[in-house]
Amino acid sequence: MNGDYSRPDDLTWKCRRCNVSLVVGPATLTYMGNRMTADLPQCPVCGFVLITEELALGKMREVEQALEDK
Repeated sequence: MNGDYSRPDDLTWKCRRCNVSLVVGPATLTYMGNRMTADLPQCPVCGFVLITEELALGKMREVEQALEDK
């Protein structure tokens, strides 16, 4: 799942805890013992990562299915 999965609209979000704008950066995702890296919007202070519903139900679901089918 390598790649940039952010949209310009994602960067209008602010971290609720830190009150700073999100920036795109590498995030490590783990599923069933597999690690993947993707560029996602995240808080530069606390590291909170924004995973939009569109991404969760789209590309992430595809990757999840492929790993489960192995």
